[in-house]
Parts: sequence; structure tokens; C-alpha cells
Amino acid sequence: QLQLVESGGGLVQPGGSLRLSCVASGMSLDDYAISWFRQAPGKEREGVSRISTSGEATAYADSVKGRFTTSRDNAKNTVYLQMNDLKPEDTAVYYCAAYEALGYGSRWYPLWTYEHHYWGQGTQVTVSS
Repeated sequence: QLQLVESGGGLVQPGGSLRLSCVASGMSLDDYAISWFRQAPGKEREGVSRISTSGEATAYADSVKGRFTTSRDNAKNTVYLQMNDLKPEDTAVYYCAAYEALGYGSRWYPLWTYEHHYWGQGTQVTVSS
């Protein structure tokens, strides 16, 4: 069983930066593509970023493109979401989720609509002055 734990959230002023971490335990992350999602109060959950098992391929929602960067360190069983130039509309609970990608290729990642296999508990990000 794969367990995911997010950290790094907090309160930041507009224009500031945060780096979220998603640390896995119980199994290796090597065979899992990782997505980041977020959910703001009263809104539906939305996909933010995706990264393939190798880290060679990434994708972002239009709303965060150019500001957010996802990366991974498989040796540390950790995936990151670097968030720069944060805006009040980025306020949400951020979740990482894993999709087993064994056999799909090192540059493959799932659509955000795919049923991901494992989820973290989330970390709150609040952008406010």
C-alpha cells in the first residue's frame, strides 16, 4: 500500500512562493505518475500538474502554467510542486495523487480525470495579504 503525505503549505502573500512536497512511503514511487490537484472552498477539485514516472514529461493547467513547476526525486520517493507568483485564486487545499503507470512508458502520465490509485490528505495553501 502506498501512503502519500503532502507538506509545505501555509499562508503567503500575493506574489510569494511555496514549495509543496509529496512524500511516499510503503512502496517505491518509481512506477507511479503523480498528479497535483487542488480544491478551493465551494469549488470542484481541479488538476494542477502531472509528471511522468521518469520526470521527463510534465503538464500544467493553463491557470498555473509559467508559475508552477513539478519535479520528482525518485531516490527520495518525493514529488515537488514549486509555486511562484502566487495569487489569491491559488488558495486551496492541494493534494498529490499517484497513478500506477507500470508498462506505460517513462514519459506517460494520466489525464486528471483518470481514477488515481492513491491520494494524500492534502495541505492548505492560503494566498492573502
